Parts: sequence; C-alpha cells; structure tokens
Amino acid sequence: MPSSLPMAPAAAPVTGRRGLRAALALPLAAVLSLPLITAAMTPPAPAHPAAGALLRAAREGDLPAVKQALAAGAPLESRDADGRTPLLLATHGHHLPVVRWLTGRGADVNAQDRQRDSAFLLAGARGYTDIVRATLRAGARLDSTNRYGGTALIPACHHGHVDTVRLLLSTDIDVDHVKHLGWTALLEAVILGDGGPAHQQIVRLLLGRRAQPNLADRDGVTPLQHARRRDCRAIAELLRAAGGR
Repeated sequence: MPSSLPMAPAAAPVTGRRGLRAALALPLAAVLSLPLITAAMTPPAPAHPAAGALLRAAREGDLPAVKQALAAGAPLESRDADGRTPLLLATHGHHLPVVRWLTGRGADVNAQDRQRDSAFLLAGARGYTDIVRATLRAGARLDSTNRYGGTALIPACHHGHVDTVRLLLSTDIDVDHVKHLGWTALLEAVILGDGGPAHQQIVRLLLGRRAQPNLADRDGVTPLQHARRRDCRAIAELLRAAGGR
C-alpha cells in the first residue's frame, strides 16, 4: 500500500550564515541528516623519489649508492617508516665510512627515531666507539636521552663497553645522571653487569670520574649493597675503598 505521507525534499548542504540559521531552525533529526562539509586535509608532501634508495644504501653500507642518491636530490635527513635517518641506519649496521661521510656533510647526529634512538645514543649502547667518536666531533648532545631516560653512558656501562665508557668519560657527560628507573651509570654497571673484569674496570673508571658511590636507587639501596647482594666481591671492594656504604 503506497504511503500517504509526502516525501521530504533532499537536504542541501549547510553553507554560509543563512544556511546555518536555516539549519538551526530545523528539527534535530533533520539537522543530523544534512550532508557534512569538512575541510580538506592537506596531504603530506610525497617523499623524494631518491629517498628510498638513500635509506637502503645507508642501511647496507653502500657508500657509492649513498652519494648517488644524495646527488639525485634525496634529502640528507630522509626517514623510513620507523623514523630512522640514513645516519641512524648506517649506525645500526656499524658502517663507519658511511657514518663519517654523512656526518661530514652535516647529518644530524642527534636526530631520534620513534623509539628515541639517535646515532650517538645507539652507538653508545652498542659499544661502537669509533662512531661515538665521530658523532661527538659532529656535535652530539651529551644530555640527550634514550627511551629509558638514560644518557649514552648508562647502557655503555650496562653492556661492559670499556672503551666506549672511557671515551664518554673524557667528555663533560653527567656521570651521575639518573634514568627513569632510578639508576645511575654506576648502579647500572653493578646491577646489570656480570661482575667480571670489564665491569670492574668500568666501576674504576666511573669512580675515577668521581661518580657518587653512595647514590642509592629508588629503594634506598646503594651500589655497594647491590654488589654484596650479587656477590660481586671485587666490585664491592672497589666501592668500599671509594667510601661506599
């Protein structure tokens, strides 16, 4: 049976002040049925055609291909889907010639990816002393921090990278910086180290740089107390000799 109700005319888009006043005069259901006019979003600028080639070449350590991609106009600070620059990708692969060439052309050694790694911070954590040195020469920020709130020094101490620690301690880096977990470089070396020769040497280096031997963690446990709990006798003796309690 055909409906006896007349069909409502199609609603026109709301435009201008008159249209807005007309819409406000309509019942709520009618207003909700009006076509919405949304501002067009400006699409992101497309990546340079050579950017992918640059990122791939940096990842693979292919210096001639890196030079070719840059000559073709690829931006020096191109980024992949994870926010990594060519310099950071080269650092991941420990491709020192590419790192040196990129830093020599002004690549940003402090640019961080989505998980807050930079060439400087990653090289410190991995123990790539040669890349740490290159990034320091290129203006690495000593106060930059990773996703855990730690400086480059802290993971270097954790992983027992003696040469990297020695290099970083020759700078003005904060030896007593506290990361999010509440640990300093000294605490990190004691708690996460294996107590062996490398970590013993790192503790000596930190104490020689006047790291505070009694700067405790969030629970009030000092480096010496941690060393004794872990039966790291050599490290405990180093801390005791430095005034640790």
